[in-house]
Amino acid sequence: MASVEVTPTSATVAANQTVQLTATLRDAAGNPLSGRVVTWTSDNTAVATVSANGLVTAKTAGSATITATSEGHSGTSAITVSAPVPVATVEVTPGSATVDEGKTVQLTATLRDAAGNPLSGRVVTWTSNNTAAATVSANGLVTAKTAGSAAITATSEGQSGTSAITVVRVPVASVSVAPLAASVQVGSTVQLTATPKDASGAPLSGRAVTWSSSNTAMATVNGSGLVSGVAVGPVTITATSEGQSGSSAITVVAAPPPGSGVVFVGAGDIANCSTTTDEATAKLLDGIAGTVWTAGDNVYTNGTATEFATCYEPTWGRHKARTRPAPGNHDYNTSGAAPYYAYFGANAGPAGRGYYSYDLGEWHIISLNSEVSTSPGSAQEVWLRADLAANTKQCTLAYWHKPLFSSGYHGSLSVSKPLWAALYEYNAEFVIVGHEHNYERFAPQTANGVADPIRGLREFIVGTGGTSLRSVGTPIANSEVVNTDAHGVMKFTLRSGGYDWEFIPIAGKTFTDRGSGTCH
Repeated sequence: MASVEVTPTSATVAANQTVQLTATLRDAAGNPLSGRVVTWTSDNTAVATVSANGLVTAKTAGSATITATSEGHSGTSAITVSAPVPVATVEVTPGSATVDEGKTVQLTATLRDAAGNPLSGRVVTWTSNNTAAATVSANGLVTAKTAGSAAITATSEGQSGTSAITVVRVPVASVSVAPLAASVQVGSTVQLTATPKDASGAPLSGRAVTWSSSNTAMATVNGSGLVSGVAVGPVTITATSEGQSGSSAITVVAAPPPGSGVVFVGAGDIANCSTTTDEATAKLLDGIAGTVWTAGDNVYTNGTATEFATCYEPTWGRHKARTRPAPGNHDYNTSGAAPYYAYFGANAGPAGRGYYSYDLGEWHIISLNSEVSTSPGSAQEVWLRADLAANTKQCTLAYWHKPLFSSGYHGSLSVSKPLWAALYEYNAEFVIVGHEHNYERFAPQTANGVADPIRGLREFIVGTGGTSLRSVGTPIANSEVVNTDAHGVMKFTLRSGGYDWEFIPIAGKTFTDRGSGTCH
């Protein structure tokens, strides 16, 4: 190589603009050379910088020499940066807009010089003179808040333009109450939710809702829609907003007599915005009192906050106050399952840990986490053994996501074997899992898969909460019942010294499975 030629050899560029330089490498005879490495530098990066491919970006008025170097030879270009053309006008479009409460409109600011030419690369700030009526983001997105007007202003280099925004109040056209029907025991509660909607059925936020009961001698309701059963019988609970109403038919039932047991009901693999079966299983819960459990994969596909808000909340979310969840692998598709812990809060146990325990009637209940370490000596396994050692209840069950035994798509997974071993050692009764999108019940067995009708744990796979079901291969050893056709929930009645189970299918399906067991 004999020389490096940079073109153009000089250029004048306005601040905030760019110019592309080219380096041509030649041999002693003047022939161009290719395939050689070229490095670019600027002797005054405050005035102009240069990229690895020779693109110069002008920063501020002044001069800079841009050098291209290859194999010890160099060529230069003299860059002069002129002062930026001043902004003369700011034009905001649209110049005016009418926006419904809760809706948004995107504004655009076009900066021009004195000749009317558009200018780019300038800083624009946005402000609203009435943030109670409308706010504006840093990129000009206006959000309508409450009825009124606001001037939205875009400012750049001392020049401004505005858009007149009129916010229109949208009247409530209907009120939707969920669930539409539910049962509640005397002395217990059920949470109702009211959603005011506009004429197109879109939810409206920020509207006042009042609640009333058709018969307060049977059930009362507080200002947030929490219904308390008082006496046996039917009652209508009504939510009213701006003259529009919706209602829920509540049936108050007698509380079970002492010693008859407590209800523990749920499923895994639940909410998926592309299906309707999660709503169908949620409707089953509407008519079943008791504590709700989940066996992981609460939302699909990635456990995001948006999925919890738009897929889980409208379905199983109406039972969140009585739900004690366990996390699954899809919940952990978002780092650390942070939205899962934020959504369920204290009901999911200590934040970020994913395993916890509680007592329910005469039973000790343990929710575990198959998505973090379960190995012997791990924090979770050590905690579990300490929890079991401190337990004073005769009867114990545990639930988590990934099954130790399965005839399904994923098959048996050893991740939970240390947990099973600890539960077996302390004479627990059964475990509940999900992960497989089907129902399967196993006979009592050890962690090694050896049938043990005396001390073994029974496993229930209940991945039937809402997401699509999968087929199952040849049942493995100790499998007693398999179904791949019915979504549904599993209802356990936990009695002193024993338990009953019943698989309840969604409307239109007939499969069920019932049985009983005794505590060790």
